[in-house]
Amino acid sequence: PRVELAWAAKAHQHAQVYFNLISSVEPRFLKLTKVDDRIYEEFRRTFRNLRVDVLDPEELKSEAAK
Repeated sequence: PRVELAWAAKAHQHAQVYFNLISSVEPRFLKLTKVDDRIYEEFRRTFRNLRVDVLDPEELKSEAAK
């Protein structure tokens, strides 16, 4: 249990650091990997009409979304 607690504490600390880093950069300038642009282009090709600024859980569960 002590090892698991230490691991969880360290993971939480790392998560806080990464969250602070990605929160301090304007999203349009944030690049996490070398292929971010390709990932986004493929996402947009697959989900052309999906609004990512406001996600509605009910809309995502609809038959059309499935």
